Amino acid sequence: MRVRGIGRERLAGYVADYLGTLGYAVERSESAEPLESRVRGHLERMNPAVPPAANALEFRLYPTSGGAALVWETPREVPAADRPRMDRLVREIQSHLERIVHSESHATAKVVRPTESHLPWGGPPTPP
Repeated sequence: MRVRGIGRERLAGYVADYLGTLGYAVERSESAEPLESRVRGHLERMNPAVPPAANALEFRLYPTSGGAALVWETPREVPAADRPRMDRLVREIQSHLERIVHSESHATAKVVRPTESHLPWGGPPTPP
């Protein structure tokens, strides 16, 4: 998922804040070489909307010209039984990020969805 008009640090903050509302303990890290941010979440408070495969999530964010990109890092594999719930979780995360980017930037920034899925298990095209 790409965002135009918002930097990677700000987008990382939005991702971290949302994961916190879902019950995740969130850790953010920054690196200069390569220039990127990482957001890791470990589920601490049980949430029926979160499938077991999503107990630990990790995202990598890096700058792009005019914005930032968010890449799903983990989990890499999702059992077939968890895929529908995982796909729904991914859609919810993406929808939340689209709403927050649109409202926080006063409609000057926008989310650009990928044309095809980049999720390791072949889910819908999204970030996470």
